[in-house]
Parts: sequence; structure tokens; C-alpha cells
Amino acid sequence: MKLTSPTLGPIVGHTTSNEARIWFRGEFQDALIEGTYRRCFGVVRWREKGKDWNKHKVGKLSPNFDMTGVFSIQGLVPKTIYEYQCGWLFVESELDAISQSINFNWSDVDLFNFKSATDNYTSTNSFIVGSCRYLLKLFGGKFFDDRGDKTFRSILEQHENNPIDAVLMIGDQIYADDLNFIAPDKRIDQFFERYQTAFSQPHIRSLMSRIPTYMILDDHEIEDNWPNKARKKDMTTLYPTAIHAYQIYQCSHSPVFNLDNNGLMSGTPTRFWYSFTNGCTDWFIMDVRTERIWDEAVDQRQMIKKAQMEALINWLSDNSGRAKMIVSSVPFIPDLKSDVDDKWGGFLRERTSILNYIFQNNIKKVAFISGDVHCSFTIELTSPDYPSAKILGIISSSLFWPYPHMESSDFTTNGTLAVSGKENFILTNPSKIYSIDNFARIDVDGSGVSVSYYERKGKLLDETIRMNF
Repeated sequence: MKLTSPTLGPIVGHTTSNEARIWFRGEFQDALIEGTYRRCFGVVRWREKGKDWNKHKVGKLSPNFDMTGVFSIQGLVPKTIYEYQCGWLFVESELDAISQSINFNWSDVDLFNFKSATDNYTSTNSFIVGSCRYLLKLFGGKFFDDRGDKTFRSILEQHENNPIDAVLMIGDQIYADDLNFIAPDKRIDQFFERYQTAFSQPHIRSLMSRIPTYMILDDHEIEDNWPNKARKKDMTTLYPTAIHAYQIYQCSHSPVFNLDNNGLMSGTPTRFWYSFTNGCTDWFIMDVRTERIWDEAVDQRQMIKKAQMEALINWLSDNSGRAKMIVSSVPFIPDLKSDVDDKWGGFLRERTSILNYIFQNNIKKVAFISGDVHCSFTIELTSPDYPSAKILGIISSSLFWPYPHMESSDFTTNGTLAVSGKENFILTNPSKIYSIDNFARIDVDGSGVSVSYYERKGKLLDETIRMNF
């Protein structure tokens, strides 16, 4: 049985010392014949580089998920390079029968590789972080502009010279609303096409096939400043459509989805926030967009639900000794001078609660990583009442935005941070603000993080910024 290369992907998703999740897409258009869908199956095989192939894994690619699937490769050896192949085929048979087959023809399927994570939870780590990759859709309905893909070429080149453990795409991986007026997406096929175009450009596709990639949404996966301007109809039409596409293309290869006994994606997620550990870092990826409840009264607004808040507090309190890296797609600190309501500055009750917990409990090695604001810089937060505690702030945006960027005059980067009570938190040590397309490399060790910003074509912007815990 001859296999065909994926029409999109593969993407190496959540990866540990013994598991990696592989996402890819089969063929949708040719699957529909005379009103019924042909059975489409995906197949993955893997091996340690230079060794024999392990047993393959087979799973159904469902039209409910745009003919995509996630396959968990398990039993890996830590810090080891693996080669893998994945492909798909149409066949009128049952999954069990296909799984027992050994007669797959892999001759037309490409060979990819990735590296499993370390099992040493004190080892240093390197991550690429970025957000906001714009891709214009013209009035004629055609996508245009491959300039943003050059950013991912630069990341790949850096990985070749100085390997990266994972890439974190922290919001606005697509712009479904096209600046709110140029043909915003409404139908599911439009969202699918948006993701397919964004993820099929050559450099991002190559990057995601080789480096474990983690994602979280922000507003433009749905609508600008969601849900501030949402109508009741949007909640029952636009939101479910956008979120279904998000689950397929961004969420499915994360730790959010459970796996069945065969290592295949199972069930429906009840949340989008998640956590994972890699080397000396613990990551908590917040969902600060879909759990919002908007209210004109600031003290009644909700950024995140109770369950997410409790999970974050418990995660902060686990005494792991590792760096606590918290991703919030919108900046946790500092505040903008205007348009505050869409960021944490518009949700002071919850931000103050999180800050009080960190400082009062003297939790060490905490950093907030954000995107969204189309510029990049670092900053620190201290308190004279708790002199031994400190929070690091790292903002990285935009991967590509062909319009004016924000500047230092747009932010309050010194003085007291706004809170809901009498607490005294001081913003300090702001770096230069880079108002240019870029990505951040974050190198983490036991004593701090080194943040290096690189412009779209790969040039280092000034010197690496060292932030001690």
C-alpha cells in the first residue's frame, strides 16, 4: 500500500524525554465521492537515527478534523535524534486491519527528524518565542505576501548553528479578521484555508517538522480584541467556528488533548491552558482570551476562570526549583498608556491577586512571556515590601507586521504598576524597545535568563540582555 506525503505538516508538537506528538493532514478534496467520505488513514514510523525502523502507528484522519490527525510516538530515549516518516492513504478497511499491515510503500514520503527532550531537570534550555505573524488576504480572496516566512528561515538557520529545544508561538498565528474590514473569515472553510496557507509556507513548515512547537491563541484567531466587541450572534456562530479550526491546527498537538491506549488523540478538551516541563524550565501556557467575561465595572471583569487561576497557583507552589515561565499572550507587565482594557491592566483584580501570591510567598524564578503589542523589550517588577522577590517580563512581537509598530512612548515602563489595592509594585530596568519585526531567543539556566532579539532576517539587535532571577 503506497503512502502519499502529507498535504500539510508534519508538525512536531508536545515533546518530552519519551514522547513526541506528530500532527499532519491528509487529503480532503479527493475524499468526498458521491456524497460520502472515503476512509482516510495516516501512518507514522520512526527510528533512532541510523537504526532500524520501529513499528509503525496508524490512525484515522477524519473529515470532522479537516483530515488531520495526531500520532504519539512513545518509548523514546532522552536527548536523542529520531528520524520519522508520515503519510496517508485511502482504503476501504477497518483501522485494526490497517494497523496490522506491514506492506506500506514509503518511497514517496519525505524523511524528517527531531530531537527528544532531556530528562535532566537541571539542564539549561533554549527557546524561540514570538507572536503576531500577519498574512494578507486581498479583496479577490487570494493570500499574498511571503515576507513573514523569512522570519522562520532565520530561526531555522539559528537552530542549525545553536540548537533550540522548542518554539513557542504565543498568539495571533493567523489574522482571521484582516484588520477588521478586509474580508474577515466567517465560515469554517475560510478558517481552514487561512491556517493551511499560513502553515504551508516552506520555512515555517520545515521548522515545525523539526523543532517541537507549542502554540496558544490570542484575539486574531477569532476577532480583534475578542470578546470586547462580540455580539450575541458571534458567540453562537463566529466563536464555535474559529475555535474548531483552532483546536485542529494549534491545540491538537499540545498537551491539552488526552491520548487513547493506542497513542492517538482522544476526546474533546475542556480548556486551552496547559503546562509542560523541559530541562530547568516549567512552562504554564495561559489562555487569556477565551475565558474572558467583559464588564464595564473593572472589578467585575474576568480574564481567566477559577479553575485556571487555581491551576496556576498550584503550579507556582510545587517547589520544583525550576524556572517558572508563564506565557500570557497579552502583556502581564507593563501597561500601555492607552488601550489598557484589552491587557492585564484592564483586569487589575486578577493581576493583583497573582502578584500578591508570588511576592507574599517569595516564589523565585518567575518570568512572564508575552506578545501582542508589535514591539519587543524586557522589564522587571519588584516590591519594597518584599525585597527578595522579583518578576521578569519578556515581550516578543511581532514575527511579521507590515505596518507601524508600537514604541517606548506607548508604555509606562517606570514607576508604580497599577493594582486594585494598596500594594506597591515597582517597574524597573526596562530594556530598549525594538519597534521592528523580530523574534526572541530565551536561554535559561539556574540563575537567570538571557534574552536575545533577532530581526526578521536573523541579525542580532544590540546585545543579549541578561536577567537574573
